[in-house]
Amino acid sequence: MDSPPIRVLIVDDDALVRAGLSMMLAGAGDLEVVGDVADGAEVVPAVNAHRPDVVLMDIRMPRLDGLAATERLRSRREPPEIIILTTFDTDEHILRAMRAGASGFLLKHTPPPEIVRAIRQVAAGEPMVSPAVMRKMMSYVADAGVDPRRDRARELLGRLSEGERSVAALVGRGRTNGEIGRELSLSVATVKAYVSRLLTKLELNNRVQIALLVHDAAITDPVD
Repeated sequence: MDSPPIRVLIVDDDALVRAGLSMMLAGAGDLEVVGDVADGAEVVPAVNAHRPDVVLMDIRMPRLDGLAATERLRSRREPPEIIILTTFDTDEHILRAMRAGASGFLLKHTPPPEIVRAIRQVAAGEPMVSPAVMRKMMSYVADAGVDPRRDRARELLGRLSEGERSVAALVGRGRTNGEIGRELSLSVATVKAYVSRLLTKLELNNRVQIALLVHDAAITDPVD
């Protein structure tokens, strides 16, 4: 039996952007746009009504911005995955989106095939951040100097087993499950089990937040 389509909700205050994204995604047979709204304040009712798997979220909106809407959604039980899709890529926006639990951060000039691929990837449980955005984010964290989050991050990482710390360090370097498995001589299934335990122990939503925690704790090597 074929898998059901990935249900997508579009959130953007520009009607032309919403229409354009809807038309673009309609060309992907495994995606279904189940709704679109014009403001972050409308997101929770729309999610309740349409039960999307993935939300494409703009940042700048008139009543409630996309970052606050992301925080609201990710505080729910079994929230949808969220991809921030915006023209704004400041350090503050990127970090706040990732700490809130967004699974992806793409710029609006991202080519359509990459947007489709990102939706598929986050729906499968793998975060999707463009390489340029990831470099910018990690550089900002590294340059931030003494951060009040650092001691808390180190304390949390100190609770992990040696194997869990090794997996966390590689997640922090942006490695995929397959790459982590090859580096640590583990099966992909075992790596997935490690990542699930990390999310539970660290009380995090996704791999991007593991990576941020590792970088928050780092001076040189995150887990040395």
